[in-house]
Amino acid sequence: MATDIRTSELKTPVDVAEYLFSRLYQVGVRGVHGVPGDYNLVALDYIPKNGLYWVGNCNELNAGYAADGYARVKGISAVVTTFGVGELSLINAIAGGYSEYVPIIHIVGTPSTVSQKDGMLLHHTLGNGNFEVFADMSRNISCAMAKLNDPHEAATLIDNAIRECWVKSRPVYITLPTDMVQKKVEGDRLRKPLDLGFPANEEEREDYVVDVVLKYLHEARSPVILVDACAIRHRVLDEVHDLVEKSGMPTFVAPMGKGAINETLPNYGGVYAGNGSNAGVADRVESADLVLSIGAIKSDFNTTGFTYRISQLKTIDFHSEYMRVRYSEYPGVRMQGVLRKVTAKMGKPSIQPGPSHGNIISEKDRAMSNKEVISHDWLWPRVGQWLKPDDIVVTETGTANFGIWETKFPKGVTALSQVLWGSIGWSVGSCQGAALAAKETGDRRTILFVGDGSFELTAQEVSTMIRNDLKPIIFVICNNGYTIERYIHGMEASYNDIQEWNYRDLVGVFGADSKNSRTYQVKTKQEAEDLFQNKEFCSASCLQLVELYMLKEDAPKALKLTAQASAENNARQ
Repeated sequence: MATDIRTSELKTPVDVAEYLFSRLYQVGVRGVHGVPGDYNLVALDYIPKNGLYWVGNCNELNAGYAADGYARVKGISAVVTTFGVGELSLINAIAGGYSEYVPIIHIVGTPSTVSQKDGMLLHHTLGNGNFEVFADMSRNISCAMAKLNDPHEAATLIDNAIRECWVKSRPVYITLPTDMVQKKVEGDRLRKPLDLGFPANEEEREDYVVDVVLKYLHEARSPVILVDACAIRHRVLDEVHDLVEKSGMPTFVAPMGKGAINETLPNYGGVYAGNGSNAGVADRVESADLVLSIGAIKSDFNTTGFTYRISQLKTIDFHSEYMRVRYSEYPGVRMQGVLRKVTAKMGKPSIQPGPSHGNIISEKDRAMSNKEVISHDWLWPRVGQWLKPDDIVVTETGTANFGIWETKFPKGVTALSQVLWGSIGWSVGSCQGAALAAKETGDRRTILFVGDGSFELTAQEVSTMIRNDLKPIIFVICNNGYTIERYIHGMEASYNDIQEWNYRDLVGVFGADSKNSRTYQVKTKQEAEDLFQNKEFCSASCLQLVELYMLKEDAPKALKLTAQASAENNARQ
């Protein structure tokens, strides 16, 4: 076959698909999630050739949730779908990644450029010759789009999309037509790694903002630090840790910021979420004369229904693309550089001690008779006592998301939750992705707490966990349905009920045997306590699923308060 003139001019010709997957490998991706379809099959052949491996999910939505969890642990992820039917099944998960700043590279295998140009009546289309409609749907939930329709620009588009995904910490959308998979691009570019560094601030502007921050910090008599999700997503935890440790200032996290701080530090004070805060936290934070707020996302569920009571006049906001000091905003000044310089120049701030937060079970909840049912007030502090350093903890929207606020973590725990987007069922797929990332990066336990209703939406991903020899500990909270929905509206309504399953049996149904899995059922505090003391269980040497029974009406205090606020907001005229 004749070689075209352009290909003959390339120093090191490589196929477009090889270039794409090589770049994924270079930025740290190893496992690629997704579902095969005829428009992506040839591209999938390139995955093992470039040091990657195919995960293989049960459906695209679960694949997206898994890619979300993988990215939160590993730093970035990739998911492959097919045109139309596949990508639309994924779109809810990608929207969640966009909402919560999760860097997911979404690759869509599409019909050939020739078929698209001719408007052919192909399967997986709307039958109207419009091949752009699905890309248009993804446009507003992607921070960059790369349509690889021309080999002349494919490599540049791939590099730009991956860099934007990393720097902006949001999903990107890449289309790979079937006739582009084996087109040639310049492989010599792969010798130079992508520049994933954040752009530096203009020095004069940055120094001015640092001086303004230091002025108010030195004037303050009782400053505090409040850390939220964007400190995690925009990769400033090293800078935040330096500030927290060197300043000694009382430090708190918002619910979405759980895991951002070493909670064993003496100046860690707990979770601030307005009315849902840990004991003593709201009084301390709201009485501070200066709040250094780092990466805040002030959504309803992150603030117990907008019950924050912190004046902007005593707040300095650190963000990924701007700084705000009181009511003065400084666009284009990123928080990384400001945090480094503030920490280096601040000296020793004035400090008023804050509350201490521990995994303390109240006297009334300590009873351990054989008939004592498991309560949220008992469970979450006890979980904190049971967790180990460097565990990964995934909590589902609902009772677990709010209950984990009362859990003080050992050092190095990574917490995954979806407080803002709140798509029920997310956590099961996310657990699969997180466990896969943990397997790639070291020996870390991955632990999931999910309600029975949420589990039923995405239970198939237990099959993917088994397929990939993952070893999570899964707690299915069996409380007869959608507890958070009950507290918002319809406590006894049938639409908040579910068909109860024999959840433990699913492990065998999905193909695991007793050699690589264990299941348990606990209905009382004593049974749960015995399980937490079980060394074999704690070792997490295989996949384990626990049916953990709780009363339908029981819920964490913060959930009840947030649900009430949500119901009131929904009823506003």
